[in-house]
Amino acid sequence: MTTIELGLDTFGDITDGPDGKPLPAAQVIRNIVAEAVLADEVGVDFLGLGEHHRADFAVSSPETVLAGIATRTKRIRLGSAVTVLSSDDPIRVFQRFSTLDALSNGRAEVILGRGSFIESFPLFGFDLDQYEELFNEKLDLFAAALKEQPITWQGNLRSPLNGQSVYPKTESGHLKTWIGVGGTPQSVMRAAHYGLPMMLAIIGGNPKRFVPFADLYRRALDQAGKPQLPLGVHSHGFVGETDDAAKNDLFTDYKRMRDRIGAERGWPPLTRPAFEDEIGGGSLYVGSPETVARRIAETVKALGASRFDLKYSAGPLSHEKMMRSIELYGRKVIPLVRDMLA
Repeated sequence: MTTIELGLDTFGDITDGPDGKPLPAAQVIRNIVAEAVLADEVGVDFLGLGEHHRADFAVSSPETVLAGIATRTKRIRLGSAVTVLSSDDPIRVFQRFSTLDALSNGRAEVILGRGSFIESFPLFGFDLDQYEELFNEKLDLFAAALKEQPITWQGNLRSPLNGQSVYPKTESGHLKTWIGVGGTPQSVMRAAHYGLPMMLAIIGGNPKRFVPFADLYRRALDQAGKPQLPLGVHSHGFVGETDDAAKNDLFTDYKRMRDRIGAERGWPPLTRPAFEDEIGGGSLYVGSPETVARRIAETVKALGASRFDLKYSAGPLSHEKMMRSIELYGRKVIPLVRDMLA
């Protein structure tokens, strides 16, 4: 098996301070930088920041925060989780990440997706009725930019380009780019069509239900005459000293986050038994380092994944708890997973 990469993701959730009150977004962003520095020190391979435009998340511009992190870290790869390409300009996205790549000495990645929220569409003046067309067309233009050659391109939703170059180019000539997939065959085929690595966002249910999507992706690459490419997994989790400690530390804050979003989407309130069930056989990786490592290894084996990213933030979950989880993930979970997969 290819050496597994083990990363962390956060959406910059607005966390509670020691007094139990929400911290200002500015402090949350500064805390994220500290979390990234620790992740770099303890051997985490990748840090991804999500893009959101809501009151409950602090990060609306992942690449700006990542640029700050780049100057404080040495080895950890840095990227988005995800960049909402549908409501952005593909050329500007490439420029921002190629700039991040320069600042980080070639450590930048971008994960492109449509996101799980729609606030960016009205905010930036895009029509939700064009949801599918916007993503398809902008991805096509971004794929052209990735070649780092003069672009001649025409679509339906913006003016064409005729032999225009995009700067700055990356030093290596290659910006690592993933397509984030939530679980539709169309999204899988899109990733294969462009010959881009695929990141599966698995946020509920047994991860093995995504095996058909992994198989479809590999078959589609073969049929298109393209080489096999990395496949990654993104899921929520939390590492504690013991299984019970991890569950007890996470449950209240995770429930607050899930119930808040669930109220918008029609989900029932989360119960403790449902929380326990998702940990036991679903896609919530919570427990001692040994438990979390075993569950990650099982998922990686089932899907043939080459990267696993743990989304370590959870609503108001405190910075201090997240720092301890990051330390346990880097110092204990990562070596254990590698041993299990050796």
